[in-house]
Parts: sequence; structure tokens; C-alpha cells
Amino acid sequence: MMAKKIKITKDGPYLVSGNVPLSKETAMIGKEGEPETWKKGEKYPEQENYALCRCGMSKNKPYCDGTHAKQGFDGTETCDNEKYLKKAEKISGPGVDLTDAQEFCSSARFCHLSGGTWSNVEASDDPKCKKIAIQTACNCASGRLVVWDNKTNKPIEPKFEQSIGLIEDPQAGASGPIWAKGGILVESADGKQYEIRNRMTLCRCGKSGNKPFCDGMHITAKFNDGDESLKR
Repeated sequence: MMAKKIKITKDGPYLVSGNVPLSKETAMIGKEGEPETWKKGEKYPEQENYALCRCGMSKNKPYCDGTHAKQGFDGTETCDNEKYLKKAEKISGPGVDLTDAQEFCSSARFCHLSGGTWSNVEASDDPKCKKIAIQTACNCASGRLVVWDNKTNKPIEPKFEQSIGLIEDPQAGASGPIWAKGGILVESADGKQYEIRNRMTLCRCGKSGNKPFCDGMHITAKFNDGDESLKR
């Protein structure tokens, strides 16, 4: 079976291979008025290989239609490709620890719930705070936030099949990034491999300053991939 892979092309689309499942993922708002859960939506037809738009201008989103070439899209990868733990700050708590690599933030805001992931880590000797810290960190699509069991020093990660989600953020009025889940290999345009992580968010609005990763610019740009829920 072919390994699941996302290949970045120079100033062009993401080439996805290995029959990677593709579906919508919508950030759902909870009773506190903050994103609290993810809801899986439309599933796209299975394909062994497909090309996902990276410039944000395709008329056939989420797929590439060649508009990047007509518009002169600059897709230069600007991320320095250092490993996650080298970028991350460590916050120690009594029940769990947290690593935070702010550079990967995709502005999904799950970390705002119940006072914030950071304060809940600091108060994680309280079982409720510990549970919230784990929940909010695991809902961080980009993997910016990772909670660690401070007894075993192992990360507490959600279990994902290798798949891709197309994030929708109705509260922000924007379509979000490509959510690569389950440790999919991402290869740069020059053939280098990015660190394989359980969750990563890749820019699909074309505006990120940290390509190929999302930096939240889809919200500023009000990027819309055609999702009807954003037109209300």
C-alpha cells in the first residue's frame, strides 16, 4: 500500500497521494461562546491521488484548477523546518506539563475555553482543570499545544486515522486551513521532509507568512472556500 503523503509543489498545489480520506471539519461553539468540539462534515469521494489548492484562488476548491499559474502565486516555504520541541516553550504543571510552539498557531481558539489551556495546566492538580487542559490541547488542530504526562514524560495525543480535514470556522466567518492528521508525511517543494507530527495545519488561503503552515491569516483575509454556512 502506498504511504500517505502530501507533496508541496513550487508555487503550486499540495499533491496528496496514498488514498488519504478528505472531509470537512467544523469548529463548533460551546456554552461559553468559544470553540469546544470538532464536527466532521461532508466527505469527499475517495481518490488515490488529488491536488489541493494552496493559493486560495481556485474556482474548484478544495481542488486545484491551475489558477496559481495564471495569478503568479508565490508559494515560497518560509518555515525554518526546525523540530517542534526546539521551537516550543515548556510550561510545567502539578498534574500535566505543556509545550507551546506559538509559531504553529492557526487561531482556532480552542485554547480559550474555561480560562485557557495555560491556566488549567498550572492548576492541573485539580482533576477538572487537568481534564480541560488535556481536552483543549488535544483540540488544537495545528499541534501548537501538546500536553504531557509529567510522570511518564509522554505526550497525550488524540488518536487519528491518517486523514485530511478542511477546517471551517463559522464564528470567525472564515474557512480555515488544511488539517493533516495521524502523522502524514509532508514533503517540501525541494524534496526535504518536514517533521512528522500527529496534527499539523497547512495554509490554503495563500496568505500565511509561515508557509507551508497556517498562521491564522485566513481570518484576516476572510477566506471562504465556498462553504454556505459562512454566507449567513
